[in-house]
Amino acid sequence: MNSDFVIASHSLVLLANLPGHMANSETIAENVCTNPARVRKVMSTLRKNGYVKTKEGIGGGYILSCDPEKTTLSQIYLTISSGSLKPHWCTGDPEQACVISSNTQGVMDQIFNEAELHLQSYLNQITISGVLARIKNLEENL
Repeated sequence: MNSDFVIASHSLVLLANLPGHMANSETIAENVCTNPARVRKVMSTLRKNGYVKTKEGIGGGYILSCDPEKTTLSQIYLTISSGSLKPHWCTGDPEQACVISSNTQGVMDQIFNEAELHLQSYLNQITISGVLARIKNLEENL
């Protein structure tokens, strides 16, 4: 999992909660507690995939263009972070004669692929609106 997924999810939940469902990168960045340039990079990916639109000029920003009741965290994960569970490096060497060294990488790849499928299945049960509801529920219970 990478932080871009969290930034994307946080940004979409924020937009879903705002009147007009719109905010600029500075407002989103302040809420997410990160740099506006980083927000713009993540939002660019979301825009290319139809989750947000942009309004140019003064008073412009990002506008939620997906249905928060139907958009799942799995969809956002697949857009932003697919494959991020698997490390970029794995132990072992498929060319070695040792059965452990030559097969660990392939087995670990299978394990990470299975874990990703389980993660996607879980995230598919949670919508943007569901995250917003959890946040509001948490706030009410404080």
